[in-house]
Amino acid sequence: MTTPPLPRALDGVRVLDLTRVLAGPWATQILGDLGAEVIKIEKPGAGDDTRAWGPPFLRSPDGGHGDAAYYLAANRNKRSVTVDFTTPEGAEIVRRLAARCQIAAENFKVGALKKYGLDYPSLSAINPALVYCSVTGFGQTGPYAPRAGYDFLIQGMGGLMSITGQPDDAPGGEPMKVGVAVADLFTGMYATVSILAALRHAERTGEGQHIDISLLDSQIAMLANQAMNYFVGGQSPARLGNAHPNIAPYQVFATADGFLILAIGNEAQFKAFAKAADCEAIPDDPRFLTNARRVANRAALTEALAPIMAARATADWIARLEAAGVPCGPINDIAQVFADPHVRARGAEQAMARPDGAAMRLVASPIRMSRTPPEPRLAPPALGADTDAVLREMLNATNADLAAWRAAGAI
Repeated sequence: MTTPPLPRALDGVRVLDLTRVLAGPWATQILGDLGAEVIKIEKPGAGDDTRAWGPPFLRSPDGGHGDAAYYLAANRNKRSVTVDFTTPEGAEIVRRLAARCQIAAENFKVGALKKYGLDYPSLSAINPALVYCSVTGFGQTGPYAPRAGYDFLIQGMGGLMSITGQPDDAPGGEPMKVGVAVADLFTGMYATVSILAALRHAERTGEGQHIDISLLDSQIAMLANQAMNYFVGGQSPARLGNAHPNIAPYQVFATADGFLILAIGNEAQFKAFAKAADCEAIPDDPRFLTNARRVANRAALTEALAPIMAARATADWIARLEAAGVPCGPINDIAQVFADPHVRARGAEQAMARPDGAAMRLVASPIRMSRTPPEPRLAPPALGADTDAVLREMLNATNADLAAWRAAGAI
């Protein structure tokens, strides 16, 4: 007897996805993972910009050149429909699709979709319950609203780079961006949360709304304790490399054969560390009696601990400190991450394949839900793979309709 499939959290929800690159597609991929039907609208012949952002590129079963890895990271559980909405026919197709969707998402420059009748006022007139999310660099209002926004610029403008990297007086000291596009990813997450909240409102009231999410706003919100350090302390936080502005010791130490992250968050952990490290006198030093004193005397604390940490190998430290209940860990490269037994046990990697047989390894959704878990239904689609099927299903398009739209360059 087969077990019936678990229900999907967003069964019955359809998303018109006019986004590309990362922030918008990250949001719509999450919705797709949770069960929504995501219709990704792409430009015929080109598609999402990130399809070409490589190498590396996916190889097709015949060894041909495929989509870039970047595109694959953010476009699982979507159907690709190629429509040129700069044509009157294409714009009308998208409007008709919007009438059949509960959510629309776009990340064009402010006002860019108005001339095609695809802005919020135009689509909400067709579908008053539509939840319409606009993702931009700087928001729909303010002096920077017309500007294009890219993650790297936002990490700089939003303060993140000012607190990331080694201090100016240290080797290699300069503002540093994070190794992945976190401003885009933060924004995608905020967009997802906002969309789901607005969808709940729309389901209760029948009233849709326009969501204005920007990379800069999201990046500033994610400054979290560092923004509060400024508000309360009155000074802009400085770059501390791998040290923590509010806790010590909470940093990287060199070991006999590599590096170790030591992440001590309270006095009990500090004393447990000192006992495990055979340096029980250190917590009794007046300079290190409390976390506040350790932060004030960070340089002296680091100087005292550095030779102790360098005396043992990383694996030795991890075994010793974990047994003592002291938070610590290695610095893994990405290959080591996916080889880690805990990561493998959690199912962080998933194998998927397109209908043409093109196989790929993807990072699984991190969401774990007991009743409505995410489901990897569809591999990131080839460009336009679903155009005919979606237009037939949603618009009752005939062969003649499809042929006419292709002749007009609309699809």
